[in-house]
Amino acid sequence: MAYMNQTTTYSSLTERLLASTARILDAAAARQAQRAVYRKTFNELAGLSDRDLADLGLHRSNIRRIAAETAYGA
Repeated sequence: MAYMNQTTTYSSLTERLLASTARILDAAAARQAQRAVYRKTFNELAGLSDRDLADLGLHRSNIRRIAAETAYGA
């Protein structure tokens, strides 16, 4: 059975710190993008009238759940 084990090595402390910082910033950007999707979905649904929501088969109490599922998945 053959397998490949690939590891990334950094030659200096500076490179390791930069790589860690880049991962942290990427994760923060991803969270910010998800939050933006949540806010947009929530605001659009909250702006609808009860009648419009009923036409979509939704109730006002479901808006937070739907926005969360849209942004963060089920």
